[in-house]
Amino acid sequence: MKKVFLLGGLGLALLAACSKKDNGPAFDPVAQYDADSAIIVNYLKTNNITASHDPRSIFWQIIDSGDVANKPTITSNVTVNYAGTFVDGKSFDSKDNLSFDLNEVIDGWKIGIPKIGKGGRIKLFIPSYWAYGPGGRPGIPPNTVLFFDVTLKDLVKK
Repeated sequence: MKKVFLLGGLGLALLAACSKKDNGPAFDPVAQYDADSAIIVNYLKTNNITASHDPRSIFWQIIDSGDVANKPTITSNVTVNYAGTFVDGKSFDSKDNLSFDLNEVIDGWKIGIPKIGKGGRIKLFIPSYWAYGPGGRPGIPPNTVLFFDVTLKDLVKK
């Protein structure tokens, strides 16, 4: 019986491989990051904004460092006020007093929010790879650079 299932599974795999459609070139996250970074660098330069960044990561501008002795970790529960915009300045979301576990949000927030302490404020300029990537989400197209203005209102370390 196991041989029948094994042969059937192998046959289905071969059939699927032969019928695979060509969806164009494969997604290249490095090329996308480079394109996104160029967009961000141009925006920062055009708007005379000085921001920091790590290689192959997000860009950020700390407006207020907050209580540097009380910074969140990846396992913290945080409460924030935030506004999210596209590069053109169009708002796509904003919330006040939103609480969540930091390990449950986009990677750009996981990287950026711990850079400030309680009461701090940071602007995050996030390449699509560290946001919603090639999948996008409702209201956010695939491979979209996102900007966030985040104020860390409170945190609970776990």
